[in-house]
This record gives sequence, structure tokens and C-alpha cells, in this order.
Amino acid sequence: MNTDWMAEGKCRDLPPAVFFPNDGLGVQAAQRICAECRVAETCLEYALANRIDHGVWGGRSERERRRILRRRRTPATAAQSV
Repeated sequence: MNTDWMAEGKCRDLPPAVFFPNDGLGVQAAQRICAECRVAETCLEYALANRIDHGVWGGRSERERRRILRRRRTPATAAQSV
């Protein structure tokens, strides 16, 4: 997957630790940065496609990304059983 978009992210000039917080307040701070990022959607899709488990990607926490993946799998699973 192409990663050229990373050079355009608001995170590019910030310490990586900002996006790998160990508490809820840290997650919220990272999400505020991502909310203003023009490549947030691409970042999120990258994390989902690569099953990245840790950190805030595309403004979504680890838990939020797991929920997104479950929702995306559910219709495919239902269609296969038909």
C-alpha cells in the first residue's frame, strides 16, 4: 500500500508518542489533531487494512478500529451463509 500520504499528515512534525498514548486523555488529544488532518481517512484505512493494533490512526482509537472491522465483517459473513 502506498504511504506517500504520510508526508501530508498533521502528525508528521509531532512526536510519535502523541499518537501512542497510555490513557484516555492522550487518545482525545491525538484525536483532536487528527480531526483537522486532511489525510485522516486515508490514515484510518491504512491502519484497518494493515490491522494495526496500537495507537490512534485516522482519529480512531484501537477500540474504535476493532469495532469498525467487526462491522465491516458482519455483512460479508451474513452474505456467505446465504
